[in-house]
Amino acid sequence: MAVAPPTYDLLVMLDAEAPEEMRTGITEEVQRLIEQGGSIVGRHDWGVRRTAYEIGHRADADYRLFQLQGPPELLETLNRTLRITDGVIRYRIVKLAPGTPPPPEPRAPEARPPAREAAEAPETPPEPAPAS
Repeated sequence: MAVAPPTYDLLVMLDAEAPEEMRTGITEEVQRLIEQGGSIVGRHDWGVRRTAYEIGHRADADYRLFQLQGPPELLETLNRTLRITDGVIRYRIVKLAPGTPPPPEPRAPEARPPAREAAEAPETPPEPAPAS
């Protein structure tokens, strides 16, 4: 009986301040490498999110998740490529255990509280107190 190849999660955190063309290029290159040496099971673009802590003085990152299957050589190629690619803040490859549930759907960005109307209108200075 044939054993199914293992599935891996590849989470790539891209520099949110990098140009969109650069982030798209990195994503396409990762996808090309995966398709060349294995197969993509799923791909999820989670967009720009705040990181838990600053990484290289950056508080936000553009999150991309790839689920893939492939041989160890593919993982080594991805590791080597992502380590030297400009615009990649962090990445992690994790082998999934059989029966692992699918990745969660991304949450909507947190709504910012509405700006106070008083902050938009210029504040009138207080009148000076009469001299005694």
